[in-house]
Amino acid sequence: MAAPQRLTDRKRVAIVDAAIAEFREHGFDATSMDRIAATAAVSKRTVYNHFPSKDELFAEILRRMWESSVAQPAVPYLADQPLRPQVLALVEQKMGLLCDPAFIDLARVIFGETIHSPARAQAMVARLNEKETGLYLWIRAAQQDGRIKAGETVEVAHLLMSPLKTFAFWPQITLGEPLLGPARRREVAELAVDIFLCYYGVAKQTA
Repeated sequence: MAAPQRLTDRKRVAIVDAAIAEFREHGFDATSMDRIAATAAVSKRTVYNHFPSKDELFAEILRRMWESSVAQPAVPYLADQPLRPQVLALVEQKMGLLCDPAFIDLARVIFGETIHSPARAQAMVARLNEKETGLYLWIRAAQQDGRIKAGETVEVAHLLMSPLKTFAFWPQITLGEPLLGPARRREVAELAVDIFLCYYGVAKQTA
């Protein structure tokens, strides 16, 4: 994403970055708008001009996380191509996001706040989950073509992504473990694809 050119936009980005750093270090409740302003090197009035409350700042962090997750180009479903390379492309795309330090920082802030104050975060997270993703569209297309078993799209997607989150997301979020290296990333990606196709894959019938 290109850096903002206008001063007001640069200040807004600086405020959000400062909020992420402060929320992660001190938690939502213990972080004041004064502290965020100082970290962002702007006045407290400037912070309030952009974000009237900490809740709105938190909503902006959620929005930034969502934009990160959908910024990648969609992987199209190709009816005349084998399933495994297509599913592997979907998984590797998601793995790239999970191994992005900036995304992990956002996730730590958001999920940390969800644990400590579920009511504050759950409604916003639910709104994000309602949005379509390229993964959902691929799954529906493959189901309509009869190559993936029928099932709720969200549940099918969860099964595909669960091994990734088990090894490349939750340990990093909750235990501070390092991001996976390239070889381990590939190993986990292939494991996820094999598990998914073993259960949901449908062999294409030949005449």
